[in-house]
Amino acid sequence: MQQIRIARPVTDLARAQDWYCRGLGLRVVGAFEDHQGFDGVMLGLSESNCHFEFTHRRSHPVAPSPTAEDLIVFYVPDEDEWRSLCVRMEAAGFRPVASFNPYWDVRGTTFEDFDGYRVVLTCDGWRVNNNLRK
Repeated sequence: MQQIRIARPVTDLARAQDWYCRGLGLRVVGAFEDHQGFDGVMLGLSESNCHFEFTHRRSHPVAPSPTAEDLIVFYVPDEDEWRSLCVRMEAAGFRPVASFNPYWDVRGTTFEDFDGYRVVLTCDGWRVNNNLRK
């Protein structure tokens, strides 16, 4: 079984943990303090082999530099669950924004966090496109 970690720096580790846990229902799956100057937290869903790692370096904070096309996309096929998640995202502090790629605005909502990173909640299920297979 493979696992995926998406890692990125944040300006405020506690704030990132709070926003992503409250907004997406993620939970802490790991954390570390002062590991060679870095603090970090890993957040994930219990049923997933994918998690976020947010880091902050005490002695040399890195300024995040996201673009409007840096997206994390969550596919939420149940419309009631999708609506509930959208409300939770705003309540957690995420700001809804127009997507750079208008495709994501058709069946979803794009949210931006305090560092400018974007999360898309799309009210759709994931389907494999057989035309893309080799």
